[in-house]
Amino acid sequence: MIAILEAKRAGLLSRRYWSRNIMSGLIVGVVALPLAMAFAIASGAKPEHGLYTAIVAGTLASLFGGSRLQITGPTGAFIVILAGITAKYGIAGLQIATLMAGIILLVMGLTRMGSVIRYIPEPVIIGFTSGIAVIIFVGQWQDFFGLTPQASHHFHEKLLHLLEALPQLQWQTALLGAFTLAVLILSNRYLKKIPGPLVAIVAATIVQSAFQFEQVATIGSAFGGIPQALPHFALPEGISPAVMIELIGPAFTIALLGAIESLLSAVVADNMAGTRHQSNQELIGQGIANIASPLFGGFAATGALARTATNIRNGANSPLSGIVHAITLVLIVVLLAPLAVNIPLAALAAILFVVAYNMSEAHRFLHMARTAPRADVAVLLITFLLTVFSDLVIAVNIGVMLAALLFMKRMADTVNVTQLSDEDLQQEYGQREWHLPSSTLVYRLEGPFFFGAAEHLQHRLQTIREDTDTIVLRISRVPIMDATGMQALWNLLDTCRQHQIRLVIAEARPNIIEKLRRAGLTNQIGEHNVLPHLQLLWQEAPSPALRR
Repeated sequence: MIAILEAKRAGLLSRRYWSRNIMSGLIVGVVALPLAMAFAIASGAKPEHGLYTAIVAGTLASLFGGSRLQITGPTGAFIVILAGITAKYGIAGLQIATLMAGIILLVMGLTRMGSVIRYIPEPVIIGFTSGIAVIIFVGQWQDFFGLTPQASHHFHEKLLHLLEALPQLQWQTALLGAFTLAVLILSNRYLKKIPGPLVAIVAATIVQSAFQFEQVATIGSAFGGIPQALPHFALPEGISPAVMIELIGPAFTIALLGAIESLLSAVVADNMAGTRHQSNQELIGQGIANIASPLFGGFAATGALARTATNIRNGANSPLSGIVHAITLVLIVVLLAPLAVNIPLAALAAILFVVAYNMSEAHRFLHMARTAPRADVAVLLITFLLTVFSDLVIAVNIGVMLAALLFMKRMADTVNVTQLSDEDLQQEYGQREWHLPSSTLVYRLEGPFFFGAAEHLQHRLQTIREDTDTIVLRISRVPIMDATGMQALWNLLDTCRQHQIRLVIAEARPNIIEKLRRAGLTNQIGEHNVLPHLQLLWQEAPSPALRR
């Protein structure tokens, strides 16, 4: 259900809740101001593009999303992907890719894939988010220290260039950046009721306005300031089928990362506020937001964890706060845009340093590296290293693939094929007079019988004796069976026919029986050989010497 309609039904839009949501929205809007500009610049866009993204996407996601408390806008997680797209295709290409990603997110929500996205393993998520944090941190050295830029698409080349250029740093820029970082850290610690990024950006801007350091790059010197106007509707330049086909890969990357970030943020919001989001509706809301954002001068947006947490801590309980946050940014753009010319880029870099640190979750990364099973640690490190040194898309794909293979191996290892003796069956059924003839073999299958486990049965049945005339498979503990598992049963049936051995399937669950029937196995085995209970073997007349 759409969150704002749910809030209305619950009475959370009534006047008695207005003050707390308006106040929270104002605070989040102020927090979003420096972050939106910093994320835009780091993504290769202009600062106003970040503000337009927060305004348009933040409003629409609050109106149509599935989380009452989610705040949507530009985020640090997107920087690596968006900067690469902007460098290759320009801001128009970034907006086209965002538009396509919005459509993909909308389709994902309509096809109810929200629950699937949540199953991406933790080592993969921590691996790529920590990798993104490292890239963001290193990527801000240029603005923080005032270093000479160098065009490089590879992380190690960029890192080496920055290390070589460090001795030539601009000391005024570096000192102002360090001052901003110190103010930000101290304000976060001691002025918790005032947004730290706002305090830091105001302090740095006042210093730059007072001293007018010539070496310090500002929004005014780098971008000519921020237009004192609202975004207007316009299709991205150069949109065409050929360009859209070329941008399919980046669009899917934006959509996947946006879905992961939004749903993770929504889960955190639920844990903090005791709410429950609708994952599929949240993807629909994010899809609508990302479709509209590039049409009004913005780019990709997703659920912003830090702003969402700030929203909750300040008492918000409905989507009204998200709408007020967007209105706050509109008022700032219209009334205060000229004041942005003296904002130092080093100050925005300092803010991104803190964002990168918080995003890295270094304590979780180190804890998992120390305590998780070795295979999970390998997935974590491979995802992290591929994110940093190769590509986020490759990192996520390989990380998920390795995690899936690891999961399948673990599931296959849980499958047991056990041969049951007279004593086992007598103890289970409490019937001391029941005995198995030596020519009858009873096997119990336990666990999911899928392609990774089918070989267990084939290996176990290689020991069939020549005098065997009946094989019984008890599969009451088999919850699922895939096509490979079915084929293993077909192979066993063929083997039994060649050696004139009777095959009996006992105690299968209803879902397994249905699959056997659809595959035609019950007809080939014989309905009389598919038994709901093993005891029926002892009640057959005439019996194939199963009791004596």
